[in-house]
Amino acid sequence: MIRNFFKKLYLVFIFILLYAPIGTLIVLSFNASKTRAKWGGFSLKWYVSLFDNEQILQALYNTLLIALLSALIATVIGTMASIALHSMKSRTRTFWMSMANIPMLNAEIVTGISLMLLFIAAGNFLSMFGASLTFGFGTILIGHITFNLPYVILSVMPKLRQVNISTYEAALDIGASPLYAFFKVVLPDIMPGVLSGFLLAFTLSLDDFIITHFVKGPGVDTLSTKIYSEVRKGIKPEMYALSTLVFVAVLLLLFIINYKPKKKTNEVARA
Repeated sequence: MIRNFFKKLYLVFIFILLYAPIGTLIVLSFNASKTRAKWGGFSLKWYVSLFDNEQILQALYNTLLIALLSALIATVIGTMASIALHSMKSRTRTFWMSMANIPMLNAEIVTGISLMLLFIAAGNFLSMFGASLTFGFGTILIGHITFNLPYVILSVMPKLRQVNISTYEAALDIGASPLYAFFKVVLPDIMPGVLSGFLLAFTLSLDDFIITHFVKGPGVDTLSTKIYSEVRKGIKPEMYALSTLVFVAVLLLLFIINYKPKKKTNEVARA
């Protein structure tokens, strides 16, 4: 009994460590005082002020748009790459899978500097023909697509190994074109892996700072770079309100995702 008590106590302690910072952030978002050291009473003024701050809203818009676009493009390219890898011979596939995994094992700062140097070199090359490459939204998007690709491939490949190739070949035998057979037979089977890759890419892009910091241009900010630029002069309380809203949105999404399978399971059990 004492052993179970200490197990539960240890578990509670771990959860306190995990959620105490988030709880502090949520409390401060309702603090009327601008200073963190003093409680000025309950207030929603920072939430009102948040929606009047164009810079923060623009950074949020850039963050969501880049995350969505990079996740979509990386998912399409990564799925196509996974199919190509799956069709290769075992030794060749192992080599290219190892090459695809290197960016995940590599430090993000190395990837960020490498992309920055690549864009600078590409800009110098284009300048020879009278064109130019400007650091900004486009370079951030390319950078995010680049580091998202390996995670999509890693999510899709296991599902491709589970696909029954005989079903695909049967669809071809009865007159289906390869493209039609892929969308009707293969894609539904690998869709869980594709969705997992998309969600993983979206989350990583949403949270990235290091690579964004190296490939962004002046005047273009995401939430991570915006917060970093404000650390030296003091983070605005509006950021506490925005972080609270993001946390609540993610929490609600998790509840919805976990509730639906449970509901379906109960309906199947009753039937």
